Amino acid sequence: MRKQLIAFGMAAMVASSAVTGIAYAQDDKGAVYYLVPTLLDEFQTGSVSALEMFLEQVGYDLTTLNADNKTDLQQSQMNDVIALAPKAIILAAVDFNALAPSVDAARAAGIPVIEFDRQISSTVSDFTSVAGTVEIGYVAADEVERLLTEKNGSVSGKVLQILGDPGDPYTLDIQKGFEEKMAAFPDVTIVTHPVLMWEASNAGTIVSDQLLANPDIDIIFSHAAHLSVAAVASLESAGKQPGDIYVMSSNGAPVALEMIRDGWMQVEVEQPLYAQAAAVAMFMDKIVAKETIEPGEYDVLGLTSVVSDEEWGPTIKIPGAAITAENVDNPAFWGNLQPPADPITSVE
Repeated sequence: MRKQLIAFGMAAMVASSAVTGIAYAQDDKGAVYYLVPTLLDEFQTGSVSALEMFLEQVGYDLTTLNADNKTDLQQSQMNDVIALAPKAIILAAVDFNALAPSVDAARAAGIPVIEFDRQISSTVSDFTSVAGTVEIGYVAADEVERLLTEKNGSVSGKVLQILGDPGDPYTLDIQKGFEEKMAAFPDVTIVTHPVLMWEASNAGTIVSDQLLANPDIDIIFSHAAHLSVAAVASLESAGKQPGDIYVMSSNGAPVALEMIRDGWMQVEVEQPLYAQAAAVAMFMDKIVAKETIEPGEYDVLGLTSVVSDEEWGPTIKIPGAAITAENVDNPAFWGNLQPPADPITSVE
């Protein structure tokens, strides 16, 4: 079967590795390829369905290729897709440095490249749609200030911060914003450890070790919900009850919302998945036509978002929000898996 697919040429080869590819664009504006880094977490799988839905609304077909977190595979996929000359490529890079030459190659071939969720600043792209990650760190710091005051009567105590992979700018930006704002509180000690490749089991080990080294931890702040799942498992193994140590994370996944409802998690800072995907679709016509994208404020699914001209190209940043027990059932949060009912429209 594999030999037959190869015999059919490049198009068949790419299609064979696609995880999805639904031809339903009513206006038939052409094909767009999404190169997703992995499908191991709910944000990545959710990004596929959200981009499919929004791009269909503005007339494009989307095919997605999964790189299984392998840089060399994603580089190969880029070469294959460039040969197909699609209308555009949406890239969430496994490695932002290693994929920069592939971005250059696509643009040299006349194919616009959109960076989704994972910004590449070392070369120029046609559009970048990201969460305001530094701002997510600010929101997290505000919530730590609130929780420590609630727990200790003042902004004092100890926070275990669990990063994602240190090669991912998403987690580094959140750390930057969080620590920048927490610098105003000298009575708070922040203990920080990274998790290579975002592997959840590593987060569980970090929590187990730190409960021994720092038994007075007040809050565990992980940079992704799946890391908090492992953190909570370690707390349970250590005999802790919900609320003994507060738990926070940042991306808004369904599993985090369930942990809030169960009492194990106090705050989840949402990464606005639906809005990030909607922004790509809203600007797709302009990107494909290679028209100028004007800086300024834009309403994306009710969120005031800002497009700025950066050295690496036009970039939209979309704010996140704190999810707590009081607002966890709000359908606007992507973790409740209720996509917006109203179709989006292209930016004129």
